[in-house]
Amino acid sequence: MNINSNGTDGHTYDAIVIGSGISGGWAAKELCDQGLKTLVLERGRNVTHLKDYPTATKDPWDFPHRGHLPLTVKTENPIAEKCYAFSEATSHFFVKDKEHPYVQEKPFDWIRGYQVGGKSLLWARQTQRWSKFDFEGPARDGFAVDWPIRYDDIAPWYSHVEAFAGIAGNKDGLETLPDGDFLPPWEMNVVEKTIQKRIMAAYHDRHVVIGRCAHLTKPKDIHLQQGRGQCQARSLCDRGCPFGGYFSSNSSTLPWAAKTGNLTLRPDSVVHSIIYDEKKGKASGVKVIDAHTKKVTEYYAKIIFVNAATLNTNLILLNSTSSRFPQGLGNDNGLLGKYIAFHNYRGSLSASMDGYLDSYYYGRRPTAVMMPNFRNVYKQETDFLRGYMTFYTATRAGWGHQTDAEQVGANFKDSIAEAGNWGIYMMMQGETIPKVENMVSLNHDQKDEWGMPLLSFSVDYDDNDLKLLNDFLQQGAEMLDKAGCKNITTNDSKQAPGLDIHEVGGVRMGKDPKISLLNNWNQLHSCPNVFVTDGACMTSTGTQNPSLTFMALTARAANYAANELKKGAL
Repeated sequence: MNINSNGTDGHTYDAIVIGSGISGGWAAKELCDQGLKTLVLERGRNVTHLKDYPTATKDPWDFPHRGHLPLTVKTENPIAEKCYAFSEATSHFFVKDKEHPYVQEKPFDWIRGYQVGGKSLLWARQTQRWSKFDFEGPARDGFAVDWPIRYDDIAPWYSHVEAFAGIAGNKDGLETLPDGDFLPPWEMNVVEKTIQKRIMAAYHDRHVVIGRCAHLTKPKDIHLQQGRGQCQARSLCDRGCPFGGYFSSNSSTLPWAAKTGNLTLRPDSVVHSIIYDEKKGKASGVKVIDAHTKKVTEYYAKIIFVNAATLNTNLILLNSTSSRFPQGLGNDNGLLGKYIAFHNYRGSLSASMDGYLDSYYYGRRPTAVMMPNFRNVYKQETDFLRGYMTFYTATRAGWGHQTDAEQVGANFKDSIAEAGNWGIYMMMQGETIPKVENMVSLNHDQKDEWGMPLLSFSVDYDDNDLKLLNDFLQQGAEMLDKAGCKNITTNDSKQAPGLDIHEVGGVRMGKDPKISLLNNWNQLHSCPNVFVTDGACMTSTGTQNPSLTFMALTARAANYAANELKKGAL
């Protein structure tokens, strides 16, 4: 880590990146590769690859509670403890509920990771390209605003980030899920293949494929240059991977940026606001509060990338007020913080499959089987807008059958060590429609410990989400039945928005400055040296996992920004 503290000159860079997560790491890498002296500001503590993964190689018996959270921790963290990855082995990577409170006008489970690398240490690593239908959807179906780009604009950048990050997948030739530059795919097990075959035989428009994920199944030279190695299928990813087997900012983009000599990384730096120069008509720098001492420092740069993760990016921009922008930086139309969207995860099904007791599988595969959206793809066909992606897995869980509680000795040990029968789990990932009512705003009556207004949430489901949910539950049950599954049950978790951790919007891209905040290069319409390329920039949310699109948009915008800066246009 390089710390500069010699007056204004020591605080001046070519570029500043706010946030070090998936998109911030990519911004840093691309800007540094382009020769720009780049400051990355991270509000959380430093986490160095390998050195700061304290639980990565621990066994269950190495934990006081065998990996489970004590009741006191659950009680103190009713929001964080809902996250599937929050455990005794990973809690140090999560923001605790008391550490950064927020206001819930409507229930919202905000899951955060404040450290170098952000949530790239905790993400589920599922990476699919968007298709042309996703970028064309808002204009065709009349919601949100028209995306200012199309698939062909971003396709080369998908390839760019896939090659560097390492994405395992199969070339399936689907129009709804474009192929990428893939490493060898993971394998389905025998029951998953059986379900795949039967679903695809029963429905001509439903394509079941192996999931695509940011794991090195067979590292290439570019990955070895990063110091990364092959994924070991341990499924302990959210502890931090000592092999670098999955993509994270910590194992990949940030060390790469550091090797250029152009990176300065400052953890424990809470960004208060972006400084706007009224005379020059553009942003001049960033106001930062030390997370511990609360000392205020200003840093300056010609271009600024805001990658604080969707909701904190909205918070920072809303808090960046001036006489030119009294409602927040770039917020001439009053739409900053509005049109928040997310993924609908409420629906799931479980089932069993008879037979196949002579088959098993190897390791803990880090991805599920998936089916791209088949609803309203080519035209509007249902009484709800858009659709959903579907994921399923088939596993043989030990302890999966009844044993005599009074049994002891060798027979009891043998009985509980058996693999058990096959169980099926299916889930949805539904697109929600961005709405002006779904918004975040600043609560100036309540402040955090750094003196900044708390973020207030008013985000909820609507009738379209419930119709989409019910369609998935009905179609999912029908598909599993046709596949020969038994004991099919449906479930609506009724979970609040946020637990999907796929929130997007609030600073949406668009062609018209009157109804959007960013242009086709992710620049604020009214402050073009500020770029937003994390989830906040998204015009709509699609049905695919969003992170690969964040990466591609960031790489595209960063290279554009660097070129414009070199031409003297920024």
